[in-house]
Amino acid sequence: MPRFSVIVPAYQVQAYLPECLDSVLSQSYPDLELIAVDDCSPDSCGTIIDEYAARDARVRALHLPENQGLGGARNAGMAQARGDYLLFLDSDDTLTPDALRAVADRIKETGDPDVLVYDYARTFWTGRAERNKVATHLAEEGPAPFRLEDRPGLLRVLMVAWNKAYRREFVAENGLAFPPGYYEDTPWTYPALMTAGSIATLDRVCVHYRQRRQGSILSTTSRKHFDIFDQYDRVFAFLQERPELAHWRPVLFRRMIDHLSTVFTRRGRLPKGSRAEFLRTARAHCRRHHAGGSEIRLRTRLRHGLVHHGLHRTYRALQLAMSVRRRALKAGVKSARGLRSALLQLHYRVQLRLPLRADRAVFAAYWNRGHSCNPGALEEAFRTHAPHVRTAWIARPEHQHTIPPGPRRLRPGTFAYWTALARSKYLVNNVNFDRRLRKRPGQVFVQTQHGTPLKHMGLDLQEHPAAAAGMDFEELLRGVDKWDYVLSANRHTTLTWERVYPGGYRTLEYGYPRNDVLQRATSADVTRIRESLGIPEGTVALLYAPTHRDYRRTQRPALDLDRIVRRLGPRFVILARAHYWHGGPLASGDRVIDVSDHPSAESLCLAADALVTDYSSIMFDYANLDRPIVVHTEDWDAYHAARGTYFDLRSEPPGAVARTEDELIDIFATGHWRGSRSAQLRAAFRERFCRYDDGRAAERVVRHVVLGEPAGLPEFIPLEQRHPVPAAAAGLAHSPLATVPQPSGHLPVTESR
Repeated sequence: MPRFSVIVPAYQVQAYLPECLDSVLSQSYPDLELIAVDDCSPDSCGTIIDEYAARDARVRALHLPENQGLGGARNAGMAQARGDYLLFLDSDDTLTPDALRAVADRIKETGDPDVLVYDYARTFWTGRAERNKVATHLAEEGPAPFRLEDRPGLLRVLMVAWNKAYRREFVAENGLAFPPGYYEDTPWTYPALMTAGSIATLDRVCVHYRQRRQGSILSTTSRKHFDIFDQYDRVFAFLQERPELAHWRPVLFRRMIDHLSTVFTRRGRLPKGSRAEFLRTARAHCRRHHAGGSEIRLRTRLRHGLVHHGLHRTYRALQLAMSVRRRALKAGVKSARGLRSALLQLHYRVQLRLPLRADRAVFAAYWNRGHSCNPGALEEAFRTHAPHVRTAWIARPEHQHTIPPGPRRLRPGTFAYWTALARSKYLVNNVNFDRRLRKRPGQVFVQTQHGTPLKHMGLDLQEHPAAAAGMDFEELLRGVDKWDYVLSANRHTTLTWERVYPGGYRTLEYGYPRNDVLQRATSADVTRIRESLGIPEGTVALLYAPTHRDYRRTQRPALDLDRIVRRLGPRFVILARAHYWHGGPLASGDRVIDVSDHPSAESLCLAADALVTDYSSIMFDYANLDRPIVVHTEDWDAYHAARGTYFDLRSEPPGAVARTEDELIDIFATGHWRGSRSAQLRAAFRERFCRYDDGRAAERVVRHVVLGEPAGLPEFIPLEQRHPVPAAAAGLAHSPLATVPQPSGHLPVTESR
């Protein structure tokens, strides 16, 4: 008996069917059967299915003698299914890499629920990808499994069959089946969720939902859209037969009106001359199924009322009036914004004609988030080594507090902001400035970047449209053309930047200024930082800093930090730092300290005795401290597929590699995190990536760019001659802190990991 039965109905999709079947058969979780149903398709779908069945024993070909429609084909596939769980996949859609493994793991983790709901992304024929906009309802926080009453917001997720896995025995016990018709998912999905004794969610994109340029059934103009009324009759009849579900009638009534109004207002669905009839039919259905307590939100009350009462002409008149009002308001707001924008741009053009100020420099970092990273270290170096240059820092209002005394504070989009961009000789950022920036002759743009690249960047993202998130590559290259200098910390970074950001700039392979402090800090600095963070004396502090997952809409911790510190005992604490794109605490507990809002990643590195990360570039910076690093690579295949990487971190790591949470615990519990093998891996990693980070990177940049002294720059200090400040727990290597008492039956990992 396989774990999964994946049912794929096929009808006139010969161009898409092979990609769909390949996406199932190439899954890293092989315990499946693929039931491909030829719904008497007039094209080559049946032949394609037979070819796949001949090549792979997991494929079961099913040929229907006459066309049954999508619902009938799915029912035929269910009748043949033997798997523990049923999954439906439309034949023009695809499963994402490792989707079934993620589904299997989540099912096991949540105790074999009746239904598991997972995420999807729409993929367009233009190559654009767009994730589900209500994926927040799939968050995995909180108790699981649960019942629909506990999280009714799930009903806002697309009501289709193919974004869920169903326990086959649950489907059989409740007699669930697909009816014929256009909207066959409606009387399947609502009953499935409402009767499920246990539901779980998976916050991961598992299906790519193809948005075809032509040929989609629901985008076809046809009277078949009237089928929606019969389908909701079936759902209400289902509730009528089960009095215990009567409390869902008001919710279902609201959802029905939402659905009816969507069909009515969506252009191209209803044939000309049938719209009034559709509303009259809708009115009859609303009267038939009206349920008391159907509270309707204020912003949708008017639309519901018009559909409920079938007021076709009123609907059209109000629709026109509201459209005119929206346009008028939009025009007014746009006019006011346009006027201010025009004044600012006029001011900017005037400033561009005034002399450049050779003694001014303007800095920003991370899209105006605050004083940090390489620009922050360079701004301080400007004040130290080139005090004649007055500095200014651009930050949004909520980040102004991060700016230290010294630089002038600027807010984006103000007159002072545009003056600084127009008149300052030096422009320093780790991303690009406003795209409207006109770099004038004599201005010097120093692009510092913000990390050593493991994941694909720049033009390489053209191969990963989901990760690129609609990036305008032509605009990107226009920004690159404004760069004069690009900073690099190592040869790998230099070669990568010059290929993925092609331009006429000069690369300064001087190290990253933000890492200077890692070489210059003292033990007193480490003690002070640890005290400010509340790290108990005599404990080992682990900095957990994961990176962003492009394949997830909502970011959740890959590790259960509370469980880890419980297993490791009171000798360990965890500093949890979320990626700056989403922020928020990763966990909470007595020995898990949330440092997501801390302004300095470098200070956190100094405070930590070891780093735990996945694919974040912080590992390249932390390696400069020559302290242990442990890499957690549980979702490497999915991350690599979604984003792309420049090398296999698992074969060239900076320390021990943990494939699971339990392996991570073992690495710390047995002391292998600071063993000889880990030290050897770290030494090789440092030799490759840390040769230029000797504590004087910022000084070299200022002397070269501002003072014009490229020939007299400080010599690089060899790795073997550097002595970064030791970790606070470094002297405890041979104390009981190095290991954790093992429970009986424990099998320690080998140091070769």
